Amino acid sequence: MANLHPSAASNDDPDVAADVFGATDRGRVRQANEDQFLIASLHKSMRVRQTSLEGLGGLVRLHGAAAHLLVIADGVGGNRDGELASGTAIETIAEHVGETIGCFYSYDVEREHEFLTQLQRAVERSHDQVRLRYAEDDGRGAATTLTMVTLIWPRAYVVHVGDSRAYYLHGGRLRQLTSDQTAYEELADLGVISDSPAVGGQKDRLKHMLTSAVGAEIEPSIGLVDLEFGDALLLCTDGLTKHVPDDEITRILEAGADAERTCRRLVDLTLERGASDNVTVIVGRFAAP
Repeated sequence: MANLHPSAASNDDPDVAADVFGATDRGRVRQANEDQFLIASLHKSMRVRQTSLEGLGGLVRLHGAAAHLLVIADGVGGNRDGELASGTAIETIAEHVGETIGCFYSYDVEREHEFLTQLQRAVERSHDQVRLRYAEDDGRGAATTLTMVTLIWPRAYVVHVGDSRAYYLHGGRLRQLTSDQTAYEELADLGVISDSPAVGGQKDRLKHMLTSAVGAEIEPSIGLVDLEFGDALLLCTDGLTKHVPDDEITRILEAGADAERTCRRLVDLTLERGASDNVTVIVGRFAAP
């Protein structure tokens, strides 16, 4: 499996045993992989555990993890533009978090608004960098989705742009934490679209038409959820959900395999079914230490 990094994230947080692993593959059709991902644990410095990007491996200093950072990005633009956009977005997130690490390490629920503002600012800064580097005169340029989960046990904070997804499994039920920012979902929310035959021919096109993307027009959405021991987190690009429906994802997560084997199973299943797009998956499992 291409770009499957062998070292899963370990855990230094005495409050939770975290097993986190990520995998990415260009699939069976695309010539390049425009997806990127990052898994990091946050200390008084940031420790990069695993990433598809080169050059982010260092940043290791003190022990005592205060948080885990999980990020995926699915580049848009074709050729290498999407790959560059997704890589720039995640590099900028890593740089921003490294500069503001005190906000994460000294996190206090009473300062939650300030903390969320920092998370949103990280995404906005990545948006600015992508636009600065790859904007074109016609206003299109390269862009990327971006889904980021910051876990300070037991609370997971989500900042989301585009149509990559974050899910969590709780009590045998898979819940989607993000909403796809696409023309189809926007029209459905307004009640002006249906599953009628007249709409059927337009559905796929509308489902892949982003209304928000880093580097284009951006409207980050923010959410949070409190996890419990035994829950699982899943971040994925749409390369997975095009081929593996939610009920199968649920069964694979419920099987209870460790994060690495679960990632391998989800990516392998996508490849078995043709993998018409790049596919990237991050799985996190959390247990009492």
